[in-house]
Amino acid sequence: MPRQTAARHIVEALRAQGVSHVFCVPGESYLALLDALHDAADIRLIACRHEAAAANMAEAAGKLTGRPGVAMVTRGPGATHAAIGVHTAFQDSTPMILFIGQVARDQRDREAFQEVDYRRFFAPLAKRVEEIDAADRAPEYVARAFSAAMNGRPGPVVLSLPEDMLTEEADAGPVARVEPAVPGVREADLVRLQRMLAEAKRPLVIAGGPGWSPETSGDLARFAERNALPVALSFRAKDTLDNRHPNYVGDVGIAPNPQLAERVRGADLVLALGPRLGEMTTSGYSLFSSPTPAQTLVHAHAGAEELGRVFQPALALNAPPAGFMPALASITVENPPWTEETKTARAEYEAFSQPVGVEERVNLSIIWSWLSERLPEDAIVTNGAGNYASWLHRFYAHKAWRTQLAPTSGAMGYGVPAALAAKALHPERTVVCAAGDGCFMMSSNELATAVQYDLPVVFLVSNNGTYGTIRMHQERDYPGRVAGTDLVNPEFAAYARSFGALGARVERTEDFEAVFEEALGSGLPAVIDLAVSPREIAPGRRLP
Repeated sequence: MPRQTAARHIVEALRAQGVSHVFCVPGESYLALLDALHDAADIRLIACRHEAAAANMAEAAGKLTGRPGVAMVTRGPGATHAAIGVHTAFQDSTPMILFIGQVARDQRDREAFQEVDYRRFFAPLAKRVEEIDAADRAPEYVARAFSAAMNGRPGPVVLSLPEDMLTEEADAGPVARVEPAVPGVREADLVRLQRMLAEAKRPLVIAGGPGWSPETSGDLARFAERNALPVALSFRAKDTLDNRHPNYVGDVGIAPNPQLAERVRGADLVLALGPRLGEMTTSGYSLFSSPTPAQTLVHAHAGAEELGRVFQPALALNAPPAGFMPALASITVENPPWTEETKTARAEYEAFSQPVGVEERVNLSIIWSWLSERLPEDAIVTNGAGNYASWLHRFYAHKAWRTQLAPTSGAMGYGVPAALAAKALHPERTVVCAAGDGCFMMSSNELATAVQYDLPVVFLVSNNGTYGTIRMHQERDYPGRVAGTDLVNPEFAAYARSFGALGARVERTEDFEAVFEEALGSGLPAVIDLAVSPREIAPGRRLP
């Protein structure tokens, strides 16, 4: 590369990695980098209204592309605001890079204005945290960040940028595009797995986690078909397999179908293909006994540190989906004895997915069932955290890989920025954000970003005037003692219009279809306020 500033070296390094979007809140600590991006016409810079949104948008971009999403924030408050997105990327195993402006090198360790020791602050939240001290090594650090973010169990990397370093000129060598290593499985392990499957009577696949693709999702479908295997999907990984597939039997996230939970407990062989088997997927670590499950457990995961972390597997496969799914496609069991049970499990899923009745206001099960039929197969649906999401997860069928963006970290405020990132990366696709009133208000200021960058997302706000999940637990554990869970909201339709977006309110279920069609056809970001009852706290559950 020619002699130039470190800031321009960083931009060239991002270009070499194929970065198309950068999400940021501008700050004086990295002005030189913003200036370098001004000349990078092939990299779209999207300025957000809050650093948490910028980080969440980068995390969502990482989920969508399989390569690190990139966020840039200023030092101190900017970095601490962005920490939530880093934490989500860590728990969701999403490749992401956060660039943070830092005080000048000659001011370090004085508690200079907004100075933070990022190595210490982000140590438990990121795979790697580094500070670029020398301009000539900037491309090296960027390439290493991409490598660390993608290899093994994917995750976030934080790079600190002293502001004086960014303006320092230096010669630096070019960097090549980083591609993650894809380890495979041993032939001996495949032979053993073939034998284990042939000896099983009640096998079950639980698929999910990071690193899937349309190709590996197709491999999973063919593996399941060939062996008549029932396939469940892990927490917020419902797009790993087309939910219409006859071998799909439901997801094992929060409040799973009780019949499916019993199938997990009663299985004699569980093939966990990709998920971490964390608290949410295992119903509070109750579906398997620890450290040695009653079921014979085969666990495949990209990160070696996850294998045996909670549950000791009988067979561990240290590989991402691209490393184990093509190999599993060669395994076949003739005349599997569990074929009828797989059909029964599918029937149980279909029955569980039928709309349920509500006594008051809008019925979210009918709305999400209708959207499941109405939206294009490649529509992207996002959500944050809250009981409102249980209606989406139960009654909406995902048809293709990467049509779901949701935080396994349980982070509120995620759905809005994730939807904006999805629309920025895929303007041709329909993007719908599901949010509760509490979740929406944590990032609703990003409606300004949606309007500014022409990102016509449809936001569905389940408005029940309460922090629903916490209210449910509160009513259960401390009945009659409501504290801190009531909300007073703006008029969401008028709020949306004040940004230049479309706003509407739905008070009857039967009115939703027409309002949604108007919103989708408007070409504007649109907020639909859904009047739901706080008594209808979750599908089939009512308060008090």
